[in-house]
Amino acid sequence: MQINNLEKFRAKMSSGRLCVGTVITLSDPVVSELAGDCGMDFTWIDAEHAPFSLENVQGHVMALRGTDCAPLVRVAWNDLAILKPVLDLAPAGVIIPMVNSAEEARQAVASCKYPPSGRRGCGVRRANRFGQIPFDEYLKISESEPLVIIQIEHIEAVRNLDEILQVPGIDSICIGPFDLSGSMGKLGQTNDPEVVAAIEEICQKTLAAGLLLGTASGPYETWKQRGLHWIALTSDCGGMISNYNSIVEKAK
Repeated sequence: MQINNLEKFRAKMSSGRLCVGTVITLSDPVVSELAGDCGMDFTWIDAEHAPFSLENVQGHVMALRGTDCAPLVRVAWNDLAILKPVLDLAPAGVIIPMVNSAEEARQAVASCKYPPSGRRGCGVRRANRFGQIPFDEYLKISESEPLVIIQIEHIEAVRNLDEILQVPGIDSICIGPFDLSGSMGKLGQTNDPEVVAAIEEICQKTLAAGLLLGTASGPYETWKQRGLHWIALTSDCGGMISNYNSIVEKAK
């Protein structure tokens, strides 16, 4: 939908461009609006780790409507009750964390799709512009959006990856390097050979399955070589810290 810039996000990736974005952790929607105005392709609104209310998330999604930037929302857990109100905010995509099996992946997809293909509850508000889009037209649109993004961030998920990738309805796989390394007893050691091997396996199999591939961790060149489609290169706080440190260093 034009309301969430998903068409623009998809078109950029289809053209072979690596889309770049930022993680949003601060409550003020101004940081999302600035990200869009500065040319970010997407935002990763982190409702898993940031102290967001549903109203905060809605503000960040709405702040991007006048930009070319697509709002992705990472929810707190793979749970129908958590996903349902976020889906009704009409984000471009939802990132669902810690999906470790094909059955969990099927549950995630089903939570994002209306019956008969899924189990999403129907209480449409913003997605059909509060009733201005005919319901039949909206239902057709809902078959392909928002993007269902499954996060692979545990060694158990890597072991079950072949089965996960066969689940219909998944649009993208997102790699979580830190939690993945933690599940291997090596938290934060993302350059460890065994962790790297697991990451490479995820990348290769995801691309072979024809799915979009993304992450929120650098370095940029390494991930680009792995064939990534989208990557969050910084966060709102990270961008401020980097710029503030640079300003202070120059002033001294």
